[in-house]
Amino acid sequence: MPYNFYPNVCELASQSNILVVCCSLTEQTHHMINKDVMTALGKDGIIVNISRGPIIDKSKLVKFLVEGDLAGAGLDVFEKEPSVPKELFGLDNVVITPHRAAFTHEAFFKALKIVMGNLEAFFLNKPMLSPV
Repeated sequence: MPYNFYPNVCELASQSNILVVCCSLTEQTHHMINKDVMTALGKDGIIVNISRGPIIDKSKLVKFLVEGDLAGAGLDVFEKEPSVPKELFGLDNVVITPHRAAFTHEAFFKALKIVMGNLEAFFLNKPMLSPV
């Protein structure tokens, strides 16, 4: 089945009901989700950001949500962490969760193995498993 190609995020948003943001934060993606993208997504649109906070223009997002120009948002990252815009707390159309992607059972125990291995290597005067 062929998939539609959209040359930019604004065109993608205009054809979407839900926009899930999952990309690296770079100079090109900083405030990539801006007024134009939110307008293209429309009053029935929902934004879910699971990447980095500064990819979304925070002031525009708050304005669009408060004024009902977006249907909602799911957010676990924010532009100026740990500061969360106070206006979002009272909104019924926003879900705010902690950014806990790295806290899975598997990730926790892999990190624990590295810490324990580094401690053992240190006290045995051996090379560390990782530089950090």
